[in-house]
Amino acid sequence: MDALRHPIARLLVPGLVLIAFACGLGGWILLRGPEAFDLDQMWNTALAHWRVDALVWISQAMNWLGGGIVGVFVVPIGGALLLVLWRRYFGALFFIAASILSAAGVQALKHLFGRARPEDIIVISDYGSYPSGHTANAATIAVVAVVLFPRLWVGLVGAAWVLLMAFSRTYLHAHWLSDTVGGALIGAGMALVVAAAFATRLRAEQQRVGRAVASTG
Repeated sequence: MDALRHPIARLLVPGLVLIAFACGLGGWILLRGPEAFDLDQMWNTALAHWRVDALVWISQAMNWLGGGIVGVFVVPIGGALLLVLWRRYFGALFFIAASILSAAGVQALKHLFGRARPEDIIVISDYGSYPSGHTANAATIAVVAVVLFPRLWVGLVGAAWVLLMAFSRTYLHAHWLSDTVGGALIGAGMALVVAAAFATRLRAEQQRVGRAVASTG
């Protein structure tokens, strides 16, 4: 399925729905007050009793990759540069724009809802637990990758990346489980909205690159 062929139906509408769900979940959290959902508390307690050094190291590596200077600047800029080298100029611009909009959306929701993080957090994090910025970044990257390279294996790798990032955030007690759900929703939603805006250019560029590859084959 070529999502770029019908961007409103296949990109914009799903993107707006995901963003709406992220805002709705945040509103539900705000109305509940400081007490976390039962599932959040159960998941957090279960992970507290399941400590494996290897998983802690992996989670800390994911913490480094998915946020801070690396996650917010190095990964998007590095990915955009790779796309430029492949002459996917609008693809690079799409990646940067989606990353910026996703990060802005995350910060807006963090300051809007102001949810407290789990008390047993073992890494340093910024203000606001909802939504997870690391998971949002991962979801944005996954959606951008699928839009630019619509292959099943790309989608599977992207989904695995998002799930691993979400798990790592809760394993480090940096977020409640529902925070990672909200992060995935806002990150994917923002990326889809930006993809809809770039759809015409991205599709033309995709076809041009395809023809160039075919001619050299």
